[in-house]
Amino acid sequence: MRRLILALTILVSGPATVGAAQDFPYGPTHSFAAFRNGERIGTHTLTFSGTGDQRTVTTSIDFAVKVLGLTMYRYKHQGQEIWNGNAFQSLATQTDDNGAKFTVRAARQADGGVATTATGGQKTLPAGTVPSTHWNFGQVQQSAILNSQNGNLSRVHITPRGRETVQTSNGMLPATRYTYTGDVQMDQWFDDRGRWVKSAFKASDGSTIEYILQE
Repeated sequence: MRRLILALTILVSGPATVGAAQDFPYGPTHSFAAFRNGERIGTHTLTFSGTGDQRTVTTSIDFAVKVLGLTMYRYKHQGQEIWNGNAFQSLATQTDDNGAKFTVRAARQADGGVATTATGGQKTLPAGTVPSTHWNFGQVQQSAILNSQNGNLSRVHITPRGRETVQTSNGMLPATRYTYTGDVQMDQWFDDRGRWVKSAFKASDGSTIEYILQE
C-alpha cells in the first residue's frame, strides 16, 4: 500500500490557477468516489470557504479495503489549507494510515520558504512550495511539492498528455491529462476551468486506484 499512501497525499493558454475570487473554479464542495480494481473503497472530499482572496480548503479522505467483509486496510486523512490568492499560507493535517499516526504543520515564512513541523521533525522547504493536495491546478508547474502526510519534499516531473474525456457521476467531461513521475507516480486530469476531475494510479500491490468525480 506504500504507493497508495504516497499518491493520496499528493493525492496540478489553459485552465485557471488558484486565482482571485472571481476566477476560482470550484463551488463549496468537490467530492470523489474512490475505486480499487472497480470496487468502491471510500471518498475524497474537498470543501472551500472564505471571502475575497482569503480561502480555506478542507480535505477529508476515508478509505477501507475489505476482503470477504473484513477490513484489511484503513486510511483516514483530515487537512486544512489557508491561501491568500495564489499564495499558500499554511497547512495542518492529521493522518491515520492503518493505525500509524502522522501530523504535519506547515507555514509560509516572510522570505517565501515553507517551515514544516511533522512527526519526523522540523525542516524548511524552498520558496514557492505548495501542498500535494490535488485540487490546485498550479501544481502541474512544480518540480517539487510538500507531502501533506509526512511533511517531506516530493520531487516530481509532470508531463501533459493531451486531451481526453473522463467519466463523472453525471456523464463524460473533456479534460487534460497530466502524468506525474518521480517520488509521485500517478495521472491527474483537469477540466477547462482548472478543476481537478480525475486521478488514477497503481498501488504497491498492483491494484488500480481510480477517482470518479461525483457531480
